[in-house]
Amino acid sequence: VQLQASGGGLVQAGESLTLSCAASGMISGWSSMTWFRQAPGQEGEFVANIAPEGTTDYTDAVKGRFTISRDSAKNTMSLQMSDLRPEDTAVYYCQYRDMHGAIRGQGTQVTVSS
Repeated sequence: VQLQASGGGLVQAGESLTLSCAASGMISGWSSMTWFRQAPGQEGEFVANIAPEGTTDYTDAVKGRFTISRDSAKNTMSLQMSDLRPEDTAVYYCQYRDMHGAIRGQGTQVTVSS
């Protein structure tokens, strides 16, 4: 499985951005997908997850502002981010997990200016 994240960029505080993650290869019909992020000088942190059955979970810092979704037919996942804040600045990574393990793709940079 290979992952390609895209959609990052430079925005101002309060604006919106949508990240996408495209998966290719041997995609399992029972897999979860997750967004992580890592800010400069900080450890990586969990952002959002969508389970195989569609259940979603978010870190408290983004609840109500971010929405994770997936299109299983297209093997893609999205993260709609609204009301972005400078503290959301980070490299965002998508991760695919199935019964065989987890794979994380290259990240996409999100920069939010104040």
